[in-house]
Amino acid sequence: MAASEEAVSAWSCVQVAHWLQKEGFGEYVDLLCARHRLDGLGLLALTEADLRGPPLGLAVLGDIKRLVIALRRLQRRNQSQLEELGLQLADGGPAGSSLAPVGDVWKFEGADGRFIGGDGFCSESMLRQRRGERCGYGSGEILRHTHFNGRCRQHLAGRLDPEVWKTVVSSIYVFLVIGFTSFVMVLVHERVPDMRTYPPLPDIFLDSVPRIPWAFAMAEACGVVLCYMFLLILLLHKHRSILFRRLCSLMGTVFLLRCCTMFVTSLSVPGQHLKCASKTYDDTFAKIERALAIWSGFGMTLAGVQTCGDYMFSGHTVVITMLNFFVTEYTPRSWNLIHTISWVLNLFGIFFILAAHEHYSIDVFIAFYITTRLFLYYHTLANTRAYQQSRRARIWFPMFSFFECNVNGPVPNQYHWPFEKPAFMKTLIG
Repeated sequence: MAASEEAVSAWSCVQVAHWLQKEGFGEYVDLLCARHRLDGLGLLALTEADLRGPPLGLAVLGDIKRLVIALRRLQRRNQSQLEELGLQLADGGPAGSSLAPVGDVWKFEGADGRFIGGDGFCSESMLRQRRGERCGYGSGEILRHTHFNGRCRQHLAGRLDPEVWKTVVSSIYVFLVIGFTSFVMVLVHERVPDMRTYPPLPDIFLDSVPRIPWAFAMAEACGVVLCYMFLLILLLHKHRSILFRRLCSLMGTVFLLRCCTMFVTSLSVPGQHLKCASKTYDDTFAKIERALAIWSGFGMTLAGVQTCGDYMFSGHTVVITMLNFFVTEYTPRSWNLIHTISWVLNLFGIFFILAAHEHYSIDVFIAFYITTRLFLYYHTLANTRAYQQSRRARIWFPMFSFFECNVNGPVPNQYHWPFEKPAFMKTLIG
């Protein structure tokens, strides 16, 4: 059936599909019309940001630009219908420029990078800037502006730049922190209190629950399973670079704090079963050699590493809890089985740490609290981008501002197979 351009707003999904095929975009009929039920009204309101961002996520630049030009022509021929819908094209803008609600006025307010719109204050929005305004971008383009350290940066709405180089920086950061932590653990071992002079401190849980010898190995097994779960999610997640960067920055920060707490305060050994005594090394080289042994084994008893004195706070609890939160955060809410398994592993891992009498209860509690608070604070700031309006936040969290300055809002949970083969996996996952 021939589609009438005089009544585009009344088109059905079938007519939109006919128009797409006529314009040479038949390969997107299933995506736009079948999966997303795009009709005439939706077609008139479609923008380049919609095509680039989720849930459409077109990846071929040439197709995006050609489709935007075709949409622009269609919208110009049906400008009266756009006005009836309360939309208008930006005057004098290039192909692909945005649609804006009629009557909306955007104003730039001073050097602090704030914009006032028709709905009130807006710090980071889909802004339609006119020619000659700040940053020198063309009029009417859909832009997302980030104001970071007084600089105005441009981002297409809905785009999430992987910024692999920042992920490499975060990897180096956590690598150095783990090495530093291993060296501090060697220094702490030298200062372990004598068990004859400083017996284990009273602890309600440790005094009430008998020690289970194999429990600590089970705690580490829970951590290994959670690690494999996260690695699988990381492999399949579309925004894996951002996920890994966040994991490295958070893990590195928590362990850096742990270095300070366990070095400043040396607690007595929590159980008589632990054969811990102060150990003195001959020289700095011997200390470095021992630190490398701890680092290479990731501080795990399963790898044959035995440490003493690193009690405030529990590093095993930090790792298990952080992995659990990343697994549950970056999987869809409907994946209830995965979330349940992740939480069960987290809680049982904590129980096994305590049942093994390897840490005081306060060690585990503080580790769980600090890890969860940092994770939630980090993601709340990243998702709302409230830190951009606060110079204090940028001063107190410079690393966070550096890693997250170009991430526009929440990271969607989208998955795809990263390899060309096997073909059925690429078709199954996307």
